[in-house]
Formats: sequence, structure tokens, C-alpha cells
Amino acid sequence: MSKWVPEHIQSAENATFKCLRRLTQDGTGYRSEGRIWVEGEHLCRAAELRGRAAELAVVTDTVWDAGVPDFMVSVRRMLVLPDALFKRLSPLESPAQYAYVMPLPPDPPLKEDVATIILDRVQDAGNVGSILRSAAAFGFQQVIGLKGGAGLWSQKVLRAGMGAHFGLSLVDGASLEMVDRLKPPLLTTSSHAGRPLHELQRERGLPAPCVWAFGHEGQGVGNSLAARAVMQVCIDQPGGEESLNVAAAAAICLYAGASAQLP
Repeated sequence: MSKWVPEHIQSAENATFKCLRRLTQDGTGYRSEGRIWVEGEHLCRAAELRGRAAELAVVTDTVWDAGVPDFMVSVRRMLVLPDALFKRLSPLESPAQYAYVMPLPPDPPLKEDVATIILDRVQDAGNVGSILRSAAAFGFQQVIGLKGGAGLWSQKVLRAGMGAHFGLSLVDGASLEMVDRLKPPLLTTSSHAGRPLHELQRERGLPAPCVWAFGHEGQGVGNSLAARAVMQVCIDQPGGEESLNVAAAAAICLYAGASAQLP
């Protein structure tokens, strides 16, 4: 016998359904609702592994009838929807048929001494999510998203991050004044100027820990942030392309930064 007493919703006019739809369909809905929608097994498991508690699980009738997945064992409240209603709720083209609703994590206290990434008006959610994955992979504990960029907890960024969110300290919608409190040296990237990254690696000239700043896909790092940097870094491109995608550039720089801390 299931430990859950499910709440069944049959109508799109239901108040709870309307509230969840605002959360899933509005790119900034997570801010106004104070909650995030985490859909699919991979993301739900990643949240569980990091001890992130869900306040609600939402599943389809099909999932409920077949048996709720074991990884949802810690959830105390279960909402069950007809498959067609869940599809209207889900932001995915192919809905996963189950999701968590979790409290939006509050902005954590700033860690002033750790290796950090600053995202300066990076617009594309896929780029932001990819950078978060690289941050988690290469040991950068803290990511600061400045105002004007894609929301760090937005639906598209969550999906692109593939669970990296739950292992990082994320500060969303920050101001430049917060940057001034960081103690490691700030490095910015450029497609056409600065010290070549491979030379800095060869000379072991990359500071560790450091703060990496990555900027807007078209405009790069803004002047105000760039003025705070101790060094500008570029990545040589023997193939002759004009520039790298910001997520690709970030992965290269973060790997180099992580390598600089190795003996």
C-alpha cells in the first residue's frame, strides 16, 4: 500500500494547476512564485543526492497507476494529473511525466575567498547551463549571475545545467558592488586581446584561486567589470575562426584554472 495520499486534479481551472502553470510557463516565474519546477528523473535524482527537499511531486495518472519511482521516496505530498493536463503543464516537448516542485533556494552568503565565476549578461540559457556544468566539473564552487542575464534558476537553464545547480552556490541577479568583495584576482576573456591562455599555462602564470568573468554573447564583458580585472585572457584559435561560443570558451578557461591548482 502506498504511503502517499494523492491529490487528484482533473481540470485546468483548478487553482493549484493555474499556479503551477505560471511557474512552468513564465521564464521568470520562479522569482515571483518562490519555487522551481524540476522535471525528469535525472534532475529529480540530482536534487535528492544533494539533499534538496521537494515540497511536492507531480506525476501523471500513468505513472501513478504503474507505481511511483523509488527515488521519490522522500516526498510527502503527491499531486496526480491526467497525462493531457501534465503535458499542458510541462515546458518540455516530450514531458517526463513526473516532476518536483521545490522552494527557490535563497541567495547564499557570498564566499569571498573561493574560486568564482561571474556571468555578465550572458543571455542564452543553454550557454548559462553549460557553464554551470563546467563550473561543477572543474571545482568552481560559486557562480554569480549579474543583473541582465538569463536567470540562473529559470526552466531552460535548469535543464541545460543537468543537475549542476544542486552542487553549486548560486547568486542570481547580483550587482557589481558584490564583485568588489571578492578577494581572488579577477580575469576577463576577450576574443581579440589579452594574454594567450596557453602561454599563461606554460609559464604557470594563472593565479589560483581566481575569479573568471564571462560576458554577453555579442558584446563581451562590460566596461565596468573589465576595469576591475587584473588580467585579460584570450584563447588562440589556429583554425582562424573569429570567436568561440562563450560556453566553449568558459570550459577551456575553467579547465585551465583548475589545472593551475594542481601540483
